[in-house]
Amino acid sequence: MSATIPRKGFFTDTSVCIGCKACEVACKQWNDVPEDGLDFLAMSYDNTGSLGADTWRHVAFIEQDDGGDMRWLMSSDVCKHCTSAACLEVCPTGALFRTEFGTVVVQPDVCNGCGYCVPACPYGVIDRRKEDGRAWKCTLCYDRLKDDMTPACAQACPTQSIQFGDVEELAVVADARVAELQAAGMVKAQLYGKPADTPGVGGQGSLFLLLDEPEVYGLPPDPVSSTRNLASMWGTAAAAGAILVGSALGSIFAGRRR
Repeated sequence: MSATIPRKGFFTDTSVCIGCKACEVACKQWNDVPEDGLDFLAMSYDNTGSLGADTWRHVAFIEQDDGGDMRWLMSSDVCKHCTSAACLEVCPTGALFRTEFGTVVVQPDVCNGCGYCVPACPYGVIDRRKEDGRAWKCTLCYDRLKDDMTPACAQACPTQSIQFGDVEELAVVADARVAELQAAGMVKAQLYGKPADTPGVGGQGSLFLLLDEPEVYGLPPDPVSSTRNLASMWGTAAAAGAILVGSALGSIFAGRRR
């Protein structure tokens, strides 16, 4: 990442999300993402289900019984653009790369459809499209960023639930908002995605203000990059291999001496 360009990302304030799905529509329209079904999933008003190759923004509707009163927790989920991005690290072709804005983008013309990135993601974000087998996910509207434009989802959000900007500045705004909500009695309000809270991926480029625990929103409470221990694993494998080779050579020389 260029030292002259601050890392860009999202802050999604779920407390003001109204579930309008404008972000989903704007994302699809701008990025030419295919329609992904309008089926009844019996998940409140959620008809997309989860993030995937054809759903780069997903608005969840979580119905809760709050002491006899029904409340909805609505949240627009998106790729986390991890600091330690396992999807990028396991890609054998270089199809995934880190942009000058600190985001992680897939180059569809380079992707060979191997699918290694799919199980590597601790959030289950990246996915392969059935029609061509290639991997797809949110690009944080890389083409728009290069033209100094706001990503389509944030531009379309009518309540500013999705805010775009420098990640460090967004974190300050997010912390202040959490403190405001907690002071108002929303004791479970919390920020999800800062490096101190997600050390397993080194922090995220997408921050979320949640009104309940991460698991309620389908987010892992302690995400861990699948490649975090890769170096030590290779070291262990190399050591084991050396022992095997040593044993084999020892057996050969011992046999010759008989």
